[in-house]
Amino acid sequence: MRPAKSAPWSLLVNRFAVLNIEEVNTDIHEPIDTLLPSTPDRKALPQRPKWEKRLPRQLSANTLDTRGTSITFPIEISTTDTSEVHSVKVLLDSGATGNFIDKDFICTKGISTQNVSCPIPVFNMDGSPNKAGQISEVVDIVLHYKTHSERMLLAISNLRKQSMIFGYTWLKDHNLEVNWQTGEVQMNWCPSRCKGCHVM
Repeated sequence: MRPAKSAPWSLLVNRFAVLNIEEVNTDIHEPIDTLLPSTPDRKALPQRPKWEKRLPRQLSANTLDTRGTSITFPIEISTTDTSEVHSVKVLLDSGATGNFIDKDFICTKGISTQNVSCPIPVFNMDGSPNKAGQISEVVDIVLHYKTHSERMLLAISNLRKQSMIFGYTWLKDHNLEVNWQTGEVQMNWCPSRCKGCHVM
């Protein structure tokens, strides 16, 4: 019987023994969720319909002081569900960031509303919360002014003496031409979503 050959010396010596080996603590059984970056639970967030995604996350409302800083002009609105037409005066207020309609006006006219899944906070110009509270309902209407028409979502709030308010964002998008002496409003530079009011 031939004697077994011994293994070569190079295989018996651990060439990596000089390297430091950090021991792994196997006694810690931390859940993997705690090791990952914290992210909001998507299941906890309500599903927002497509129309609601067009609404801003928050709104600003002016004090509605109309002493020479704002102008009103007559328009008509029609409801998208019943096509009823209502005449109303809208206040142009550059101190507000949203478009509002008065809650009492909605109730008087019997206009249908839509609930907002995530109420929208409303702040005053000084950053304090508006006394009217958060926006929990909106109304879907079509605005008509002369040859101009466009579909809009209006936030429902308590506007006191005003029936409707269009804020700075709307004013900027439409770039109105206002004659402050006569109160005449021209809508010639509207965005493409508006109808019948573009300069040819």
